[in-house]
Amino acid sequence: ATPEKPKTRAPPPKQQQPHTPATHCTMGDVKKGAATFKKKCTQCHSVDPTAGNATGPNLYGIVGRQAGTVPGFAYTDANKTSGIIWTEDTLFEYLEAPKKYIKGTKMAFAGIKKPKERRDLVAFLKENS
Repeated sequence: ATPEKPKTRAPPPKQQQPHTPATHCTMGDVKKGAATFKKKCTQCHSVDPTAGNATGPNLYGIVGRQAGTVPGFAYTDANKTSGIIWTEDTLFEYLEAPKKYIKGTKMAFAGIKKPKERRDLVAFLKENS
């Protein structure tokens, strides 16, 4: 009789790592973002912590804040009830096309199509949060 070969078992399945969302903004250039902010955002917004709201809300401290919650700014219901927490990723997506991201927002800005320019702007906003 031939000796019986031991049965081989498949290796245990690899444990999945917890899902971490991709961060689009890790390589943003703060200085270039400051230039973009000055050129495209200062008409309506500020990141000066001592400034009030203007046509748009003050954006100082935006990263980590819930959308529609800056005191004293008259947001639309769409913003107030969106449930969005502003992170690097949500800002990156929002800034591409604000009116598509929050339907009903009154932000009259077409958006920034170039991903690098958005990454830089988000890096600047994060630096001012």
